[in-house]
Amino acid sequence: QVQLVESGGGLVQAGGSLRLSCAASGLPFSNYAMGWFRQAPGKEREFVAAISRGGRSTYYADTVKGRFTISRDNAKNTVWLQMNSLKPEDTAVYYCAARHLLTDTTVAGYDYWGQGTQVTVSS
Repeated sequence: QVQLVESGGGLVQAGGSLRLSCAASGLPFSNYAMGWFRQAPGKEREFVAAISRGGRSTYYADTVKGRFTISRDNAKNTVWLQMNSLKPEDTAVYYCAARHLLTDTTVAGYDYWGQGTQVTVSS
């Protein structure tokens, strides 16, 4: 079955950095666009970043543009989210998601989801 396993979350001070990883299995990874979403307590899940199947196209939420970078390695079935200049408002559970073929920025557009990894940014 399809599995998306996130790792790399943790506690970091404001201004710090974290790198999230998502290892995929059970699907032809290069046929799937990948996305990162996050959900803070009491809030809806929101789009963070997405990357096309080949990695040439990337998309970011305005709130993270210039601070976060999404990348992938199809040979390793892995997608990353490099998060720099973290702010307390970035605190959330971060989810990796896979969508067949085309990228999307909506929660409903994705086919598979990981279990999430907690990111906490202290002020």
